[in-house]
Amino acid sequence: MGFSCLLFKEYRYLSMSSIETLNALKSGQLAGTKKLNLSCGLTEFPREILELSDSLEILELSGNRFSALPDDFGRLKKLKIAFFNNNAFETFPTVLADCPALSMISFKGNQISTLEEQALSPAIRWLILTNNKLKSLPTSIGRLTKLQKLMLAGNQLQELPEEMSACKNLALIRLSANQLQALPNWLFSLPKLSWLAYAGNPFCNTLSSTPTDTNAISPNAVNPLASHRKELPVIEFANLQKGEVLGEGASGVIYKGLWTDPTTSAPVDVAIKIFKGDITSDGLPHDEMRACIAAGEHPNLVTVLGKLGSLLEGQTDANAVETGLVFSFVPPAFTNLGNPPSLETCTRDTYSADTRFTLPMILQIAQGIASAAAHLHANGIMHGDLYAHNILINATGQSFLGDFGAASFYDSGDRTLAQSLERLEVSAFGCLLEDLLDHYAPTSQQDPQEAIEHLRCLQQDCLQPEPSLRPLFSSICTSLATI
Repeated sequence: MGFSCLLFKEYRYLSMSSIETLNALKSGQLAGTKKLNLSCGLTEFPREILELSDSLEILELSGNRFSALPDDFGRLKKLKIAFFNNNAFETFPTVLADCPALSMISFKGNQISTLEEQALSPAIRWLILTNNKLKSLPTSIGRLTKLQKLMLAGNQLQELPEEMSACKNLALIRLSANQLQALPNWLFSLPKLSWLAYAGNPFCNTLSSTPTDTNAISPNAVNPLASHRKELPVIEFANLQKGEVLGEGASGVIYKGLWTDPTTSAPVDVAIKIFKGDITSDGLPHDEMRACIAAGEHPNLVTVLGKLGSLLEGQTDANAVETGLVFSFVPPAFTNLGNPPSLETCTRDTYSADTRFTLPMILQIAQGIASAAAHLHANGIMHGDLYAHNILINATGQSFLGDFGAASFYDSGDRTLAQSLERLEVSAFGCLLEDLLDHYAPTSQQDPQEAIEHLRCLQQDCLQPEPSLRPLFSSICTSLATI
């Protein structure tokens, strides 16, 4: 989910550097401001920020060297959003609980190993603790009944407190690259959980696992990776021409490319994804790469043609064979179905005001994505990020599901586990279908009302608060085929 920096571009003082902004703050010129961004290697918290207590709502202090906040930080009674990424915090500041309006907090890329029981305010909706050193979570996290999004990838967590089962509004959780021995059963009973990532934990790497906790499930009773390893052709970088950037996500950069296959000498358009190699909010790029390979071929998935097999310019890593993938090129006629969630929507995608879908488009998109999801789950893969912003569509509704950064493997032979994980992802599909229907635009000819009603009933079934009542993707595909 690495879009927070993009969201904050609009809040920057474009005519000022951070130093100039700091000087303006100290001189009182920023009195009344609602948004403040200071990212310039500061070692001490500027107390002048507290003078904005009557107005400040969004505070971006990433890229500094703070390790603590002042005891009277709670003076910022109107503060709603605070970013402290890439600082030097070792302890989560308990003073944040004194800010009654604070609903989004980010400490990505710090050194936090301590999170006190009294540190978390019940007002929190979105908590980002990616890439820290947490070994445990306080039981008081169960009091966060408004919590919707929890980012915990890249820590050292060994278990989740059972009190978290009270977080009934939790819709997205990232648990990748921790030290979890299993997933707790209560996770699958949360009524709104729709997006889960857990790759890169010990239970994902062992041939077998028999958890001692009878209230926990190991998604790796039989190692699914063993059956998902597939050989991909190695594409030498010397046979590729790298073109312009097509897009950039948390895990890597995608370029347009031209590949000359030595066996045919016929150049073809391709897309080249070069991984950054760092932990992301979703997990490890290495796990994303394995999921892309294991997904195989499907009409609604972008085809993986091969993996890069030689060092890129400036690289020295001996494992550079796994630095990138080459995909089939998706024509420019395909665009993103939706936009990522905003600070306000938290877990739900956003759409431009003029977005409209006809009934044929809705059906085409829904059928394609449901079929792709059914294919993945038949192969023991949960996408983990089934969102409109990860789907490309053209004018007729033909679609491709991409971005496997949050994908996780599981043993598809364990029927109870497989259905629990699939029904979780069915909820994500229900959110997608709800979005499509909310932007439905009738055509000049009257659409059959029963078709819309059928789709609405299907959407509601997919979003059943009792997960066991949701249909599986095979049933969803059958239901869509009858319309």
